Amino acid sequence: MQANFASLFAANTYSYTLDYPVRVCIERLAARGFREFELMMYPGHLWPAHLDAAGRRELRAYVEGEGLKVGTLNMPNIDLNVAAATEEMRAMTLGILRGVVALAGDLGAGAVVIGTGKANPLLPMRKELMVDHFHKALAELVPLAADKGTSIVVENMPFGFLPRISEMLAAIEAYGDKRVGVVYDVANGHFVKEDPCEGLRACASRLKVVHLSDTNQSIYRHDAVGLGSVDFRPIPAVLAEIGFKSKPVLEIIATDPDAAIDDSVSKLCEAGWRQDA
Repeated sequence: MQANFASLFAANTYSYTLDYPVRVCIERLAARGFREFELMMYPGHLWPAHLDAAGRRELRAYVEGEGLKVGTLNMPNIDLNVAAATEEMRAMTLGILRGVVALAGDLGAGAVVIGTGKANPLLPMRKELMVDHFHKALAELVPLAADKGTSIVVENMPFGFLPRISEMLAAIEAYGDKRVGVVYDVANGHFVKEDPCEGLRACASRLKVVHLSDTNQSIYRHDAVGLGSVDFRPIPAVLAEIGFKSKPVLEIIATDPDAAIDDSVSKLCEAGWRQDA
């Protein structure tokens, strides 16, 4: 992969969380041409409680000194649930997310990615109650993020209780704060059988981040581009149509992430991403 093509995209660090501390991970990806990053929260990789003030200053100084950018911090939302039935789980989740928001401010990251929360798949709580819990989480996190110099962006997630972009947007609009942004994950939209192009258009006014990976519609994946059934060809034109200027984030999860990311970049360039896009 040529570095100039890598620079068309931001790189998510998900696949590297088990093996590399974040500084080493960024160095590896930067050496391969990436300039912007979405950093995943994971103990041993990057975790708020494990990075003191000096460590935060050092990491930010390295990123800025190398001309790099941390766009977002992202939490694997399997462990957390802002819409849980139990008050204790909601409180624990918000406590962790407050720490992530503070870390984002300290690192100069533009946003923190959160989910809407998850329902019990066998006997889900009433949706209106879950929306209320989601709104209460936003009421705590959005002002805190503004105070820390960052922001909150909500991602469409198949395992969330609002998996489709129309449902998620309705809940965000009902909350009514223009500071809340949206992450549209193309693979997630495809998995729940919505047209990613229409999903991107629907959330254009709040769209801050786009995630790219591949999946089919029967087994949920974040594979390298070309291994699933997502049609990436129309997406560059849609992003241009809605005026989205930020670099899409490659959120590829693979056992050999370097090769998977390289192959994804090549295939996305074949699908219409260009250096002058």
